[in-house]
Amino acid sequence: MKLCEATYCLHTSIIILFLTLPIQAQTPQEKPLYDLIAAYAHARDHQDTLLLGNILTDDIDQLVSTGEWRRGRKTAQQGMLQSSNANPGDRILEVEQVRFLNNSVAIIDARYEIRNPNGNVRNMWSTFIAVLEDENWKISAIRNMLPRTGN
Repeated sequence: MKLCEATYCLHTSIIILFLTLPIQAQTPQEKPLYDLIAAYAHARDHQDTLLLGNILTDDIDQLVSTGEWRRGRKTAQQGMLQSSNANPGDRILEVEQVRFLNNSVAIIDARYEIRNPNGNVRNMWSTFIAVLEDENWKISAIRNMLPRTGN
């Protein structure tokens, strides 16, 4: 085989390898946090209060994009359900980054989209603080932000 053919094969193999890798690689340590955010999106979409109750800490606090603070599980859940009713659509949370502060606290940054039935898409960012409670990851804080437009 000629050198250029071998180089071509090597380049093709590398390209195929990169195309088959997951877009967002996650470590085994991060997987439960990806699953936690997926569960949160599912609970919001389906207004599953039982699931929400299981994945939120008692003392959760949430700052939403309107500037409203929701403190405590009961208040946060009520606000989430009211918001889901007022802003119907599919909630898509795509984890961008996980950062562990220690073995039991992590920061999760995610792109947050609400795709409304009328076709409008609301783009935001969300940051979650997750804590390990009784061997289960739970959401302790949420910060939702609208991207800045203009200067």
